[in-house]
Amino acid sequence: MNPALPLRGDSCNSRIFIMDFLKRNAPAPIVWAALALAFVLFGFTFRGPRKQFWQRMTYTGAALGPIALAAQPQLRKTRFTWTDVILGLSSAGVLYAIFQVADRVTRKILPGGARDIDAIYGLDAYRPKQEIAARLAFIIGPAEELFWRGFIQERFMNAYGRIIGTGMATAAYGGAHLVAGNFTLIGAATVAGAFWGGMAMLGATPGTLIISHAFWDVFIFLIAPTQERQ
Repeated sequence: MNPALPLRGDSCNSRIFIMDFLKRNAPAPIVWAALALAFVLFGFTFRGPRKQFWQRMTYTGAALGPIALAAQPQLRKTRFTWTDVILGLSSAGVLYAIFQVADRVTRKILPGGARDIDAIYGLDAYRPKQEIAARLAFIIGPAEELFWRGFIQERFMNAYGRIIGTGMATAAYGGAHLVAGNFTLIGAATVAGAFWGGMAMLGATPGTLIISHAFWDVFIFLIAPTQERQ
C-alpha cells in the first residue's frame, strides 16, 4: 500500500471542493467586471508619468466611487455621526502607529525599503499640498472605501462568508497595487486594506471607514510622514 495515495486523493478532493465552493457561491458578474476595471484603472494610475500621478489617482477615484454607489444602493444612505468621527479618527491613529513601526522595520530589513518609501512620499512634490489634501480627503479616500470595502468586500462576504470574503477583498486590493512595481507600496496597501477590511468585517459603518481612510491618508502623507526625509 502506498501511503501517499490517500494524501494525493485528499488534496485533489480539497481542490475540487474549494473550486466548487467558489463557483456555487460566486458573486454577480458585475463584481468581477468592476474588479477588472479597477485593475485597469490602477495600471493607468501607477504606470503613467509621476508628475500627473494625482490627476490620474483622482480620475480613478471619480470612476470607482460612483460604480460602488450604483451597484450598492445602501451606500447612498451613508451618513456621518459623531460615533463615526470618533471611531474613524481613533482607528486612523492606530493604523498610523502600525505604520510607524513598519516604516522602521522596512528600512532596516529590505534592501530597497528606504528608496521605495521615499519614492512614495516624493509624490507630494508634484501638486500643492492643500490640493493633494483635498483630493485625498474628498475623492480618493472616500472612493476607495466605497468601492473596495463597501462594494467588493460586501459582495464577497455575502458570497463566501465574512472571513473568506474579507481575505479575498484584501488580496484584491493589494493585488491592484502590483502594477506600481513598488514592493513596499504593495505591502503597505495590503496591510491597510486588511486593517480597514477587518473593521468592515466587524461591522464598522462606511462613514467610519471613510473618515478613517481620508484622515489617515492626509495625516501620514502630508502632515506627519512616518519618517522625515533627508
